[in-house]
Amino acid sequence: MPLTYSVQAEVIDITQDVPQAGDIFFVDTNIWYWATYPNADSFSLSDRSRPNPYQIDHYPNYLQGTVVAGSLLYCSGLSLSELAHRIESAEYEIFRSEHLKNQKLSLKSFRRNYSAQRNQVVAEVLSAWSQVTSLANVLDLNVDNSTTNAALSRFETQLIDGYDLFILETMKAHSITKVITDDGDYATVPGIQVFTANQAAIKAADKRGKLLSRQA
Repeated sequence: MPLTYSVQAEVIDITQDVPQAGDIFFVDTNIWYWATYPNADSFSLSDRSRPNPYQIDHYPNYLQGTVVAGSLLYCSGLSLSELAHRIESAEYEIFRSEHLKNQKLSLKSFRRNYSAQRNQVVAEVLSAWSQVTSLANVLDLNVDNSTTNAALSRFETQLIDGYDLFILETMKAHSITKVITDDGDYATVPGIQVFTANQAAIKAADKRGKLLSRQA
């Protein structure tokens, strides 16, 4: 079933946009994953795990454009958690595909029993995070009772998953309204600008009069 989005945010198509010096962006984790992890599009990954061509092309290019323009980039410590999980899962899948074929191996067994591969996972995560922090500042978020209640309140009214609830609270706490993401769920959040190449979200925004075209 195709995804449908009740668009509340302003949406900007990054394939038609040029980053500007005054832009202040929060960058979603998948963008960092595609831009910093060299095996993100490995042919040893399943079709489900491998990114679509537009994801591995447009987002790293747009990210490079923000650097050239002098835009400010931000991420969260939560980004490291999700990035490490994505990289470990990919390395696990690549190892199984290339060396074990149809043999069973759990992710925990891979982590605990294959030290050389575990070292490779650590090296890839360290390299990716080093690249992230060379481009972006890491924002603090105090996950206290007030923040948790705000996240729960948002969960009741917006179609956002648990991880993204705290990303949005991080953005709100630091007065950041622009997010670079492929996740169309962000388009359902009012009061933010979503910079994306996700065509489903872009088309839905266009129908709602929420597609924004900026002057270069």
